[in-house]
Amino acid sequence: MAEAAAQAFPFSFEALNRLTTKQKVGAMVAVALAVALLAAAWLWVRTPSYGILFSNLSERDGGQIVGALQQQNIPYKLSEGGGAILVPATQVHDIRLRLASQGLPKGGFVGFEVMETQKLGASQFLEQVNYQRALEGELSRTIATISAVQGARVHLAIPKQTAFLRDEMKPSASVLLNLQPGRGLEPAQVAGIVHLVSSSVPQLAPAAVSVVDQNGNLISRKDSAKETGLDPNQSRFTREIEETTARRVEAILAPVVGEGNVKAQVVADVDFSTIDQVAETYRPNPTPETAIRSQQTAESGTTQPNAAGVPGALSNQPPVPATAPVTAPPAPGTPATGPGGTTVQPLNYTRNATTNYELDKTVRHTRGQPGVIRRLSVAVVLNHKKAAGKSVALSEAELKQANDLVREAMGFNKDRGDTLNVVNAPFTASDAAAPATPVWKDPEMQANGKEALKWVAFIVLAFLLWTRVFKPLFDRLVVAAAEARETQAAEPGLAMAGGEGHHVPGERSFDDKLATAREIARKDPKLVAALIRDWMSGGEQR
Repeated sequence: MAEAAAQAFPFSFEALNRLTTKQKVGAMVAVALAVALLAAAWLWVRTPSYGILFSNLSERDGGQIVGALQQQNIPYKLSEGGGAILVPATQVHDIRLRLASQGLPKGGFVGFEVMETQKLGASQFLEQVNYQRALEGELSRTIATISAVQGARVHLAIPKQTAFLRDEMKPSASVLLNLQPGRGLEPAQVAGIVHLVSSSVPQLAPAAVSVVDQNGNLISRKDSAKETGLDPNQSRFTREIEETTARRVEAILAPVVGEGNVKAQVVADVDFSTIDQVAETYRPNPTPETAIRSQQTAESGTTQPNAAGVPGALSNQPPVPATAPVTAPPAPGTPATGPGGTTVQPLNYTRNATTNYELDKTVRHTRGQPGVIRRLSVAVVLNHKKAAGKSVALSEAELKQANDLVREAMGFNKDRGDTLNVVNAPFTASDAAAPATPVWKDPEMQANGKEALKWVAFIVLAFLLWTRVFKPLFDRLVVAAAEARETQAAEPGLAMAGGEGHHVPGERSFDDKLATAREIARKDPKLVAALIRDWMSGGEQR
């Protein structure tokens, strides 16, 4: 064991004692600094990087979270000003889930949990105030869950109920949003927030909800569709028509010209107006198709002659009694038969006919549906084809084939006024797909690179300490140990050289010892001088 230790550390305490005081102090300081530097580097490598657990917390929530971290023995740090709580980056998500199970952070608003501590005997006014606070807090929490919203505050103005309809007032609401830096809300998201608040409060109309951002800008404009003439739903519908048509065109041309060699753009003119028309038309009468509603005919005639002859007794004789015919009375318009079978022509004849026709009337109600395409404008660009490593333009037949395919894909309608333009041109490099994100910009790769850089720096530092501090010190100690062994080997020879010169069996001869002493004196005069000085000092002491 001792021999193995001597081989591993070929120096001894005697070698250390042979160093001067300055060398000993320097060696000790160098070793201490090297060990301290190596320990600091090791701690730096092993120290985890910290990530943000929560930021912009209220003092109450921050204190509760710090207390929970201390109970769980989780290391944490506070940023300057205490605006954020930092924990080891590898445990951020785990710690968040643990705190969420404890209901932390609770936020600066109270929800319906305020009703759990309701005291017995509270007045109706206090109950109403607590209910309104709870409702505002719950709405604020719900709105704050939107990704673009950092924080929200909701103010409700709920009037007191009254039995008089004339004095009844409707509730209203105001929402203040604190948006994330560089983020914004789309009109559909703003409308969703408005309807969320209006649906949570009885009798609250969406028009009575105002949404304001942190800069004081009103982002929920009332009757925005009427003021600007634009509707987000209409714009989205138009965009969907354009994108769908463009995809159909590119999908039908991609197998012909190749993937990525066709670009299409579509502009749709959509009519969103709603038109109600009522048309009432009459056809001229009579027509063959006209139906008769009623028909009346009236005929009249008389055979009594007018008064004639010489006035007197004969003229004033009463008329002869009329005799009824045996057969049926004559049909209208036939001459009457007089006495003796004579035919009597009617003196006066009248015939009236009335015919009523049905009115030929048409009533048409027409209601136009919104979203009718009035016109489509399509532009298509085709890339040159590759032939023998060169870019070659498409032929006329190929262009005509592509034009026909696009017409069918877009539903071309000449009467509607659709336009189509197909162009063949070489694509430039700018039309190529955008390159992927470089690896060195990947956050995960950056974190791994920083961790690896720590270990590389530690290894380099350890190598420099070994080559610059420890190895030269060990070499110096090895040399000193060798010198000590040579001195110990030379002392018996020098002692024999100064003695009586008798020969001891098994020992070296006087000449060999003298030669060894001369060799040592030649190689290291200082060692021999130190040895003689020790002898002299020893003789003086004796």
